Amino acid sequence: ELGWISKVYVNRPAVVRHAEQIKKWKTVKGNWQAAWLLKAVTCIDLTTLSGDDTPSNVQRLCFKAKHPIREDLLKALDMHDKGITAAAVCVYPARVSDAVNTLKAAGCNIPVASVAAGFPSGQTPLETKLAEIRLAVEYGAQEIDIVISRSLVLTGQWEGLYEEIRLCRAACGEAHMKTILATGELGSLANVYKASMIAMMAGSDFIKTSTGKEVENATFPVGVVMMRAIKEYYWQTGYKVGFKPAGGIRTAKEAITWLMLVKEELGVEWLTPELFRLGASSLLGDIEQQIFYHVTGSYALQHELAMA
Repeated sequence: ELGWISKVYVNRPAVVRHAEQIKKWKTVKGNWQAAWLLKAVTCIDLTTLSGDDTPSNVQRLCFKAKHPIREDLLKALDMHDKGITAAAVCVYPARVSDAVNTLKAAGCNIPVASVAAGFPSGQTPLETKLAEIRLAVEYGAQEIDIVISRSLVLTGQWEGLYEEIRLCRAACGEAHMKTILATGELGSLANVYKASMIAMMAGSDFIKTSTGKEVENATFPVGVVMMRAIKEYYWQTGYKVGFKPAGGIRTAKEAITWLMLVKEELGVEWLTPELFRLGASSLLGDIEQQIFYHVTGSYALQHELAMA
């Protein structure tokens, strides 16, 4: 529906002004903070996307996903029996089997997500992208994080972008598909809105800000624009699409701010792992540190919290 996006106008100064206000929001304290942080944990896609990934560090990541917060800390909060786990484990296609086998052996049903479609640059032929998606699904990935070809956005080839994402959606089969827009490389907030709309029209289950490899990753202005697109799409179709900020989210305070922003823009119903994810590799460490402080009144030493 090109008519939906042909007249898009984004008031950039207003969006930036709103984003600056978001940064100044007061954070919650005490038990409320602990509750928001545990909610954030359940929405984290615990991620490792390094060239030196090995079966052993993927296994370690999987066990951390199953036990993201130390058991004694959860008992102190009376949350030890609530099934607190990470939302998913996200790895490269070559490491999907390692993650699937580890989680199966641990008796855990946390889904495995795999990046694909020429991640992170997207500069590979479409046939290669589709083959990579199919292989990741074959290896056992239940969620696929694809990345779009930024050139299609920058040159205004909206039908081409739609067709690429539609074919990727078909290649995913039963797996959920998150579409990474790489917003730091799209040139304008208007392009971010248009790409968000096209990705949803083509069947994306989630739209995601960044690969984490760009110079600029998840920012509040981009988040506001993408969430407004999700809301508009929901009003038009009645279909809820998820949102995933990723890249550069490292502190517990930032995680809470993103949760609060989603609550303000989209509503409480989006604050579930089915509709909201945080893409992060180091965020969980800071969240666990803050929960340790809430329970004990002091910060943990480095060796007292398990590495993710």
